[in-house]
Amino acid sequence: MRKNIRILVVGGGIAGMSAAIALRDAGIEVDLCERDPQWKVYGAGITITGPTLRAMGHLGILEAVLEDGYAADGIDICSAQGRPLFNIDTTNDVLGGIPSAGGILRPVLHRIMQRRLHTLGLAPILGVSVEDMEFGQSGSTVRFSNGAIGEYDLIVGADGIYSDTRRRIFPETPVPRYAGQLCWRLMTERHPSIERRTFFLGGRAKVGLNPVSRDQMYMFYLEAQATPLRRDEAGQHLVLHELMEGYGGVLAEIRDALSAASNIICRPLETVFVDGNWHRGSAVLIGDAAHATTPQLASGAGMGIEDGLVLAQEIAKADDLPSALKTFMDRRFGRCKLVVDSSLEISRLERERAAPEAQTAVVEKALVQLNQEF
Repeated sequence: MRKNIRILVVGGGIAGMSAAIALRDAGIEVDLCERDPQWKVYGAGITITGPTLRAMGHLGILEAVLEDGYAADGIDICSAQGRPLFNIDTTNDVLGGIPSAGGILRPVLHRIMQRRLHTLGLAPILGVSVEDMEFGQSGSTVRFSNGAIGEYDLIVGADGIYSDTRRRIFPETPVPRYAGQLCWRLMTERHPSIERRTFFLGGRAKVGLNPVSRDQMYMFYLEAQATPLRRDEAGQHLVLHELMEGYGGVLAEIRDALSAASNIICRPLETVFVDGNWHRGSAVLIGDAAHATTPQLASGAGMGIEDGLVLAQEIAKADDLPSALKTFMDRRFGRCKLVVDSSLEISRLERERAAPEAQTAVVEKALVQLNQEF
């Protein structure tokens, strides 16, 4: 493909930064547009699977992620009382020696990716959004909120689950739907007994602990609710304290330590999937804009990173953009659908309080496929 093409990435989150890094690394001119003038990120820790760590290696950020985050093989499965039940072996030779799992604080990951962009000489357009776009087969015209006009060969919509880009190019796609659970996340000091991902099953809800650094971990609690409740943040520690009644071991210690100063985030889980092509004319969706998933497989961020890498790979080697986008879809659709469908199936089993073996069987089956090279 001719090297003088120009691409706009809309959204400076994980998927958008991945695409911008990979495109610039391939020698392609790219602009990154982010509406937040401070380019901040909010949130707690996130879990990283082995395939995502592998993708981070392709982006050139794996060493920094392992230094500032945490990595360990395996998943420990415990009862609600904290009694060990069994272990899931997540190691796989396909990963080439890369750890099979890990965790990191989301703001830390963003800073690592931002530094990588800066080393490539890419300065994002901050505090500016896309006001309007015209996209055809041969190119797109974008009008930004600051009045500027841009001409691009391709627009990459990486603007998240509530994507304005998706609304513009696929207005027929349903809005994100609630998945039946609220996800509580609590940041706390790492307990010395928690050395890897640890799930507590068999209680009123699935609970997990995951280290995100040498001295920090986060807890998630998946609360089944028929409707997406919005609770007063000031009293969240009291609600979580009540929800965790009856859990033992480490979880009982965490429950006893809850206070108004606890770092708690509670959000309804939502999902959206563009079931068909993610591109129309000279615009394409990646990451949560195309396939937002619930977190049961810890692969939402990973799929967004892979999207950016694969898109850049296909654009760099194809004769033209339509061919590149077709091959991109061939490589990404089934893999991302696997993550969304499997995550929702696990969510259903969790809400029904299915046996731990039934829940983890879906995890193991999906991980076998995800460990294969994307």
